[in-house]
Amino acid sequence: MTMNKYLNYWGLIFTIVILIPNIVFAITCKDGFENRYKNKLVGFLEQIARFGCFVNMFLIIPFMSKGYWFKQGETIYLVLGVILVILYCLGWIIFWKEDSIRKSLYLSIIPTLLFIESGITSGNILLLIFAVIFAPCHILISYMNAILI
Repeated sequence: MTMNKYLNYWGLIFTIVILIPNIVFAITCKDGFENRYKNKLVGFLEQIARFGCFVNMFLIIPFMSKGYWFKQGETIYLVLGVILVILYCLGWIIFWKEDSIRKSLYLSIIPTLLFIESGITSGNILLLIFAVIFAPCHILISYMNAILI
């Protein structure tokens, strides 16, 4: 079983794996990432929701988690999660040297889908709430930074 009462080990693995390309980017691109989109509210909500998603991918708060909604929920959670994590890592490889709207959208939509899918299939209500806040904020920030080059 992938979950005990408080920890989702697969969610922890998914989180670590999607953070790896971001860490590699931060190490190899000394200039870092310049956020050109200056909407403070959207930025604040995105950051809170991002960390909420990361933590709730592996931390289970019992009264906020209903467990898998259907019989094969865990299998669907794992299969879709692995596919989305692989797609995210492949996106980093494919778009590594590119600065484009498609790169920004791809690398913001895939983790958003992972968080939403994980929240729905695992019945993690708090993760789903954070993911629904994260999705529009993260995608908007990524898109706006791509067009404000």
